[in-house]
Amino acid sequence: MTDVAPARAGVDRTRPSSAWTGWGQWLALITMTTDHLSRYLLPASWEMGWAGSSIGRIAFPLFAAMVAWHGLFNTRNPLRYARRILVIGLVAQLPYMLMPRASDALILNICFTLSLGLTGGSWLQGLPTRIATGTLGQGRLVAEVAAALGLWWLAGFWVEYEHYGLLLIPLYMLAMQRLHLAGESLPERLQAAALALPVLVVAGLMNSSDMAKSFTVATCLAMLLLAAGAHKAMPAVPTAMPRRLWLAWYPAHFVAIALWLWVDGRLAAGV
Repeated sequence: MTDVAPARAGVDRTRPSSAWTGWGQWLALITMTTDHLSRYLLPASWEMGWAGSSIGRIAFPLFAAMVAWHGLFNTRNPLRYARRILVIGLVAQLPYMLMPRASDALILNICFTLSLGLTGGSWLQGLPTRIATGTLGQGRLVAEVAAALGLWWLAGFWVEYEHYGLLLIPLYMLAMQRLHLAGESLPERLQAAALALPVLVVAGLMNSSDMAKSFTVATCLAMLLLAAGAHKAMPAVPTAMPRRLWLAWYPAHFVAIALWLWVDGRLAAGV
């Protein structure tokens, strides 16, 4: 989903080590693919629904965490980064639409959720500076907030993971930044913990089953702990994921699933 340079240990005190994202890439692709294979490809008689409700619920909060992390610490232009994610989503949309679904309603794939979430998070991150420097007047602030809320409300009906999914990256960014920069004083730690709570609440609300909720919340909690300092203990991944594989896997695996369903006859039958 991302197009950021391979993770490397940060040398700047304000930039944490991103070595964990090398592991995150492999885990995200494995859990996402497991989810999609169990949902779209494996026969219902195999009763593999548990895989999507457990292993599969790791993927989205992990992708969102990596996007939020890179948007905060590893890119100078988060909006350009969001556009690159959007391009992957546009390429993937047609094969994504071929996946069997209970409803014929148009849903935009997860890259649209990630791209819009990063755009919103970047806008939110920039607000304090714009207000402090006087470049954003009260009237303009009200108009921008109203427009952002309106876009969030409308887009939530069209994207995967809906309204809660769009909130995850902005909330991640707020929490990760505060957790990383928090000092040793109790007020700073309490403030950081308070900003982490909304991430966990939204993670719990994104899913219906208790199993799915627990895996999603646990994944988000692990990501927040990385921002709080656990990133320092993460070694570099032994085998870095090839950049082309990382960029191509999302649309390519949908193409492969669609081709298999077509050969098997299930795509034409609409099963």
